[in-house]
Amino acid sequence: MRNKLDFRQKSLQRRFLFILGLITFIACFTLGLMVMFWGKLIDKLNMSTSQRLLIGSLLLIYSVIRFLRFFRRTTDEE
Repeated sequence: MRNKLDFRQKSLQRRFLFILGLITFIACFTLGLMVMFWGKLIDKLNMSTSQRLLIGSLLLIYSVIRFLRFFRRTTDEE
């Protein structure tokens, strides 16, 4: 059984997609936390507390799902 984190040399395209996936995860996670907790942004958003928490939670869940799918392998990648 092979290790899931195989450290073979990746092509330039795969490295670019890896970096792009990490940037997307970090951006969605940060945006979710900002919508939920950042005071200056909360003042500018004209939303109720439950709406802010719902949108922030959805962004956090989306970022976690993207992070988990990031390391999942398909049959064509092996």
